[in-house]
Amino acid sequence: MPGISRKAAIALAASASIALLATSCTGQPEAGASDDASKETTVTFWHAWSAPSEVKAVKDLVAGFEKAHPNIHVDVVGNMTDDKMNQALRAGGAKAPDVISSFTTNSVGKFCSSGALVDLNPFFEKSGIDPQKTFPKAMNEYTQFEGNRCAVPLLGDAYGLYYNKTAFKKAGIAAPPKTWSEFERVAEKLTIPQGDTYKQLGFMPNYHGWETTTEHYLGQFSPTYFDKDGKSNVAKDPAFEAAFTLQKKLVDALGGYRKLETYRSGLGDEWGPKHPFHTGQVAMQLDGEWRLGMALDAKPKFDIGVAPLPVPDDQAGQYGKGYITGTIAGIAATSKKQNAAWELVKYMTTNTDAVVNFSNAIHNVPSTLAALKSPKLTYDPRFKTFLEIAANPDSTTAPASVNGGVYLTTIQEFGYAYESGKATDLKAGLKKTAAQIDTDIAQAK
Repeated sequence: MPGISRKAAIALAASASIALLATSCTGQPEAGASDDASKETTVTFWHAWSAPSEVKAVKDLVAGFEKAHPNIHVDVVGNMTDDKMNQALRAGGAKAPDVISSFTTNSVGKFCSSGALVDLNPFFEKSGIDPQKTFPKAMNEYTQFEGNRCAVPLLGDAYGLYYNKTAFKKAGIAAPPKTWSEFERVAEKLTIPQGDTYKQLGFMPNYHGWETTTEHYLGQFSPTYFDKDGKSNVAKDPAFEAAFTLQKKLVDALGGYRKLETYRSGLGDEWGPKHPFHTGQVAMQLDGEWRLGMALDAKPKFDIGVAPLPVPDDQAGQYGKGYITGTIAGIAATSKKQNAAWELVKYMTTNTDAVVNFSNAIHNVPSTLAALKSPKLTYDPRFKTFLEIAANPDSTTAPASVNGGVYLTTIQEFGYAYESGKATDLKAGLKKTAAQIDTDIAQAK
């Protein structure tokens, strides 16, 4: 379960990493991967975890590596923001990291295109490891850009649907909804008005509603963000129009944007015990695997259910998929110990027991297909839903872009305008959004 600082880092990193990496190193250092990994050496590993339990888990992970590779010592530096990592990757030097781990998959496109992190494809080939057979499909996709695999997944996050089983039973609802039309009916049935507000809201559909971002919704519609020429597909792929239409319909059905926003403004924050799902003020919640532990810690007065998020009616056969993201690791292009660094990265990300133990310790989803099936995984039975979502080949992610997550922010901004009624012409809005995305990408190259 990630700490508050982890999610804050994700929210801030898209813009920060773009600015800092704009002047990043653009070539591989001459030293490159010429070091002898069998010799006595020390590599520096920077990561972003900060909660005591997470920091301990990283130390245990590294201790396992050092036991397996007694000649390679690891200097671990935690609580490092993307800002600090990007500055160090750009500057290099004796104190710079050899290996970094970032919470933001949105940075992969910039990491790869700028040359800040090395292409790991040669290392995988030399080690005889096939990434396509090692990592879940979505994770394999979000760690590369235009054929450059400059990152590797290090645990992941899967998004699903949490629901109040007690409220479901009270409303006579037998099972969680599987399709979007069922979801809309259930959300309305679970909504209990109280004057100008709600005694209980079935679901908070607004894009400001914690994890109900445009990309998390869109994950269920399996969109193609860019065409083969790298141009935005937002105005051409019908998945986008369908997603915006159905979300807006749900907003209107549950009381309208203003009423929902007024209610949301009086609810608890995402990370505290008063989160509205914990308190029963919202009966269903789109969220990641970490929410289960947080909700249980809050000791709610109802039974918690977990299921995949519903899918569009015309994709009913793909029920079980979800949106996937996660933590990434990579090797600094400025490192003069790249072979030794690869041994660390390889162990942390492909050694099944290492991935399983790390997952057990911080309650994130394992990032290899073997670890997802490991009998050594320990978890609440409900957590299995997220393991299945992560392993599902139909699960999706947002692709890497040369300017990071800017295109996702542009889509999200249009989402705010459309759901609130500021933008009324969906087709025209999507065309304008696509044009803006293409302009931003062209300027970033």
